[in-house]
Amino acid sequence: MTQFWNLLNPFPGQHSTFASNVDAIFYFIFWLSMFFFVLIVGFMIYFMIKYRRIEGQEPESSPSHHTPIEVAWSVIPGFLVLGIFWWGFTGYVDMRSPPAEAYEVNVIASMWQWQFKYPTGAISDKLHIPVNRPVKLIMQSKDVVHSLYVPSFRAKQDVVPGRYSGMWFEATDVGVYDLFCTEYCGQKHSDMITKVVVHSTSPEGTTEEVDQTFERWMEIASNPLNDEQGQPLPLDVAGKKLVDTFQCAQCHSIDGTKKVGPSFKGNYGKEVEIVGQGKVLMDENYIRESILEPTAKIHVGYEPKMPSFKGQMKDEWIDAVIAYIKSIQ
Repeated sequence: MTQFWNLLNPFPGQHSTFASNVDAIFYFIFWLSMFFFVLIVGFMIYFMIKYRRIEGQEPESSPSHHTPIEVAWSVIPGFLVLGIFWWGFTGYVDMRSPPAEAYEVNVIASMWQWQFKYPTGAISDKLHIPVNRPVKLIMQSKDVVHSLYVPSFRAKQDVVPGRYSGMWFEATDVGVYDLFCTEYCGQKHSDMITKVVVHSTSPEGTTEEVDQTFERWMEIASNPLNDEQGQPLPLDVAGKKLVDTFQCAQCHSIDGTKKVGPSFKGNYGKEVEIVGQGKVLMDENYIRESILEPTAKIHVGYEPKMPSFKGQMKDEWIDAVIAYIKSIQ
C-alpha cells in the first residue's frame, strides 16, 4: 500500500510556502487528465462493443454533427484551460516577486560546486538560511549553464553565465534538504549536490538535526579560521576547512590521484612543468597565483578549467590553504 501511495505522491515533503500551491496545481492537472482519459477510453470501448459490425445487419445512417455536444466539448475544456493558466500564472508571479525585506544570499555556480556568500562575508558550500523568513538568491555562473533546484521547496532556476539570475523562497520547517544542479554541466554534473540547512532563529526551535540557530552559525561561519566554539584553529586545519568549503577536492586529490587539476600531494617545493614556460617552482607564490589567477601558469597535462577565487578568498585564508597543502606532502 505504501509503494502504491508513493507512486501517486512522488514528491518529497512540502517545506516552503510555495510547495502546497505547486503540488495542488500538479495534482489537479493529473487527476483531471486521469478523469478524461478514463471517460474517453470508457466511451470508446463501449461504442466499439455496442456498434460493432454484426453479420447480416446493415449500418444505420448517423448524424453529421450534434451542436450541444460540440459546444460542450469546446467550451468546458476552454474554461478549464483558462482556469489552469490563471492558477499557474498567479503562482508564477508570486514566485518571481521577492518581498522587499528578503534576506539576500549570493550564489556562485561553477564546475562542479556551489558557493554561497553572505552579507557578513561568510562563505559556505551549503546554503544556510533562517526558517520562516523570505530568502532571495542572487546567482551567477562562472562557466556554463547550471540550474539550482531544491525539490522540497519546489524552487528551481537556471544560472546563466554573463548575467545574474534570481529566485526566492521561504522555508517553513527547520531541517536539512537536498539541493541539486539539474542542468547537465559537464563530466561531474552528478556530483554537483549539496544541502540546504534551515536554521531556527531561537534556541527553542533547534533540533537534533540542526542544533544551531542561524545567528550562531553565521557568527562561526564568518571566520573559517575558528572552530565551532569560536577558538582559532591551527593554520593547516583551517586550510583543510577552507578546501572543503570551496570544494577543491572536486578537482584536486590529496593522495596523488590525477583529477581535473593537479594533486595537492607531492608537488609543493618541486619544479612543475608549465605550458609555454618550462619548469617553475611550486612555492607559496605559485599557489597564491594559481588561486587568484589560475590561467597564468597552466600545468602540463591539464586544461585551464579552474575558476578564479579573486574577491572570494581573503589573504589570511590563502595562507591557511598554503599551510594545508604543505602538510600533505
